[in-house]
Amino acid sequence: MRWPGPSRRDSGQVTVEFLGMTPTILITLVLMWQFVLVGYTFTLAGNAADEAVRAGTAVPAGERQGVCEAAGLEKLPDAWSGGVECGGTGYVTADVTLQVPVLFPGVGAFPFFEVEGHAGAVEEETD
Repeated sequence: MRWPGPSRRDSGQVTVEFLGMTPTILITLVLMWQFVLVGYTFTLAGNAADEAVRAGTAVPAGERQGVCEAAGLEKLPDAWSGGVECGGTGYVTADVTLQVPVLFPGVGAFPFFEVEGHAGAVEEETD
């Protein structure tokens, strides 16, 4: 009796299955990378808000917006565009809004998806 091995009908089956799964694997990797960019954008927005409010508490209220905005945008990579707004007296707040890049930072951003970071701190006394 012969040992039942693979028949000729199964030849090439692995290749066909691999080719069928390749688009699914690629789409999964692209989506995972996009989620990484969204998470990193949240991290950048929070850090920029912290930096902005830290700088904004050390200056008088009249100079706050310029100093706060410069400090918030200073450490952001060029690929992430957004804005910084500071305000408040006694309790200084900073709001950072960043656009999430699409797949490659610096190429383009989602026009409808923005990430916001918020921070606040008590104003320091200035002499």
